[in-house]
Amino acid sequence: MKKTKKKGLTLFFLTLVTCLVYSLWPLGNPSYKIVFDSNKIAYRKAFLNLKQPHIDSNLLPNVIVILADDLGLMDVSCYGGQNVSTKNIDALATNGVRFDEAYITSPICAPSRAGLITGRYQQRFGFEINIHERYPKNRLEYFVYANLLNTGDWKVARHSDWAVPSFEDIHKQGLPPTEFTLSEILKTKGYSTAAFGKWHMGYNETAIPINRGFDYHYGFYEAFSLYAPMDNSEIVNQKLKDFSDPHIWSKGRSGNCAIRKNDTIIEEEVYLTTKIAEETTQWLQKHQNEPFFIYVPFSAPHTPFQATKQYYDKYKHVKSPEKRIYYAMIHALDDAVGTIMNKLKQLKLEENTLVFLLSDNGGATYTGAADNSPLKGGKFTNFEGGINVPFIMQWKGTIPAGMIYEKPVSALDIFKTTTTIANVQIPDDRDFDGVNLMPYLLDSNYFDKVPHETLFWRSEYHKAIRKGKWKLIRDDFANRTVLYNVKTDKYEINDLSDENPHIVEDLNKAFYNWEKKLIRSNWPRVMDYQIQDGNLVYYFPL
Repeated sequence: MKKTKKKGLTLFFLTLVTCLVYSLWPLGNPSYKIVFDSNKIAYRKAFLNLKQPHIDSNLLPNVIVILADDLGLMDVSCYGGQNVSTKNIDALATNGVRFDEAYITSPICAPSRAGLITGRYQQRFGFEINIHERYPKNRLEYFVYANLLNTGDWKVARHSDWAVPSFEDIHKQGLPPTEFTLSEILKTKGYSTAAFGKWHMGYNETAIPINRGFDYHYGFYEAFSLYAPMDNSEIVNQKLKDFSDPHIWSKGRSGNCAIRKNDTIIEEEVYLTTKIAEETTQWLQKHQNEPFFIYVPFSAPHTPFQATKQYYDKYKHVKSPEKRIYYAMIHALDDAVGTIMNKLKQLKLEENTLVFLLSDNGGATYTGAADNSPLKGGKFTNFEGGINVPFIMQWKGTIPAGMIYEKPVSALDIFKTTTTIANVQIPDDRDFDGVNLMPYLLDSNYFDKVPHETLFWRSEYHKAIRKGKWKLIRDDFANRTVLYNVKTDKYEINDLSDENPHIVEDLNKAFYNWEKKLIRSNWPRVMDYQIQDGNLVYYFPL
């Protein structure tokens, strides 16, 4: 009897230890090993080492790309927004062209930026979802986050294959060394280049700005950073109930959230939105006599929600604390845009500088502050509120003032437009997905033509295609497909999929043919965000 009991206890403890070891054993999956094509790396290196013929610098146009972060279409007054008077952003549209059907390539930050800076659908090179510094360490941690903690609409991704990359492969996430950035291409023509603000396209040595064609970088590498130290008496801090918010505040300015000049960490007291504009104008002053390309990816109005009292006090009439500080941040962003444009005017460079302004995706409705209505959805979704963004171009003396363009365009077009007007050669070993927009704005032979017959989106199981007036959205996770006529139903109210099975079939076929050109994401998602649309539930991978 004693032997049986002892044997039972031994078996119990062995089972307990086995379960403990199993639950605490580090997760990993060799299927997410990132390997870069050495031939493409060699080609890129050789191409960039071949300096292209320079011409008189006075004949080369300057280019500035200003990118807002989570700025929705309805956050801008020239698009109909009524909460903040964005007079400086509006002035760009008054002096140039406002695109009403402008699309970003992803409704989330990092992939969107990767498409913009390379001129290629980011799914071609595996940059399909946000980059991640952190995955579940083991099965126990995974179980706790997935089943025991209240994560709200943020759901821990459920992978059947425990898809967690190794530490080495996590570090490789970001822009691969096989891809060309717009800054790298322009440098071959003799352009001086600089980036100011949020990078969010990789933290490793091969991906950071100063190693991707930028002579100078001021800003940070992560998805977010504090706008100012939290204990600054002139700063208002507004924390949110959202699951992701405590993590953002706890990171502060540590690690990849630190403010840097080139790759040196610095202390910064000035409110970041204002400081980004100041750094930009100081660089402009020094480089005014040479052709330049400036990339200004502001972090506003992305969380954490911080504003100076100067701006916060302008919105005393707004009862919601989240909306009040959000509007204050947009006001500061608009003033920062004005600072840059005023400097350009002061230096008499407006007529030789093409300026783009756009957002990386729609407003982040999960904050309780952004409201993209009457457009449906917001950041994370492929509804219009997530991907139809403010997009403005100004080139005084070249682009007619006050133009409104109503055909679909893409952030991908910035690359092709810029390289064309700079008369710079681009690599011929790969496809670029954008078009040069200038003929569509200036050449009467193009006025009836459409820059893009079809546009595509894919983030793992969340997919969409727009072709002409039709837009199909597929959530393969929820096994749901919807079809909208966005010409007559811009607000995506009426699902027409049942009435138009042939249209659904045609669009799915076009999507399948496009998808064959892509590769699988180089890294797996960590979370799924749940979107409620009436009685329907959608998911978006993060």
